[in-house]
Amino acid sequence: MDSIRIKGGQALKGKIHISGAKNAALPLLAASLLTDEALTLSNVPHLADIVTMSNLLGQLGVGISLNGHAPGGHTGRVVELKAATLTDVVAPYELVRKMRASILVLGPLLARAGEAKVSLPGGCAIGTRPVDLHIAALQKLGADITLDNGYIHARAPRGLRGAEIIFPMVTVTGTENIMMAATLAAGETTIVNAAREPEVVDLAHCLVAMGARIEGIGSDRMVIAGSAKLHGAAHNVVPDRIEAGTFAMAAAITDGDLELIGAKMDHLNSVATILAAAGIDMTETADGLRARRANGALRGVDVMTEPYPGFPTDLQAQMMALMCVADGASMITETIFENRFMHVPELKRMGANITVHNASALVRGVPMLTGAPVMATDLRASVSLALAGLAARGETMLNRIYHLDRGYERLEEKLAACGAHIERVKEAA
Repeated sequence: MDSIRIKGGQALKGKIHISGAKNAALPLLAASLLTDEALTLSNVPHLADIVTMSNLLGQLGVGISLNGHAPGGHTGRVVELKAATLTDVVAPYELVRKMRASILVLGPLLARAGEAKVSLPGGCAIGTRPVDLHIAALQKLGADITLDNGYIHARAPRGLRGAEIIFPMVTVTGTENIMMAATLAAGETTIVNAAREPEVVDLAHCLVAMGARIEGIGSDRMVIAGSAKLHGAAHNVVPDRIEAGTFAMAAAITDGDLELIGAKMDHLNSVATILAAAGIDMTETADGLRARRANGALRGVDVMTEPYPGFPTDLQAQMMALMCVADGASMITETIFENRFMHVPELKRMGANITVHNASALVRGVPMLTGAPVMATDLRASVSLALAGLAARGETMLNRIYHLDRGYERLEEKLAACGAHIERVKEAA
């Protein structure tokens, strides 16, 4: 199992190209199930989760071809998907257990084939992400659903019917699943309390390019008029706001200066506001965003995670690492997932002063973190430990980095190009 070795203390300076968003690419890949024509996606990041979803789609009969790199300086790949004939409706446990986002094939597969059998998902151990919201919504669309031997078995032999779906809580994958299913349902579907994340908006724009009729994109109330058939399209995956936010914090924690090529400020307004209060300047450039400390020391600030447009849960662990070396104290409250403080013991091994009480963590800044062997517990926790290692005195060895590879493309290469002393250590054969 590979590890990453980091020798801290180097200020990061230079430019980093922001990859396509993993959380946008995954539902976009699943959208290929909705048509028998080709869907071409550019700026697709090369990540373990993308490979897992591609393998799953291939098992369902989707033909996938990799057409190299996108034009115009993008680092992402161009992928063509064509589900001319679906050969299976079963998403097996062996593949689904690797990634919770595999549940995204449920809605489009059911809408297109009239049946889907999807294993209950696995993935990071950061808390329950209930699929009952997906199931209840699909039932409202007319699906007959049973749970059997760990599988969700959904049937709609006469097709889905439009309905009003009111989500009791904001769910990103739930919104995406129902939005995709509704594009092929008979009649009109209204989604109330819909997620508004940029990744949801990106999926909606792709579906419109495929012939879907969607109103209210970007709002918490979307109306989808079902179509008998969707067609192929070409779509560019939106840049990854979580990666951009992570690298902005990397610049800040090392007292560096980074330009994040391709990053979009309108995806990061809440993050920029919090970082400004912490003494970090994020400004728009001709090619993206620039991130650096405004004037010297970092300041402790309070943070609460919320659905978009609030502060994202996927940046909570990174923000905590940043606050570990800020002046004063900060209170970080997690409202989305209940097990998302698993990085705290590892940060404390590096000298952080953190006290957790229920859903909140009190972080008292220390003058310096020290390098230590640490272990990643989930995707975002892994990169928070990398950030801590960049700022720490001495050497940090980050283990179990397969979590990192699920969501960050060439992290060590991007950081090393900006001055970080970081390298991947291959497991001995």
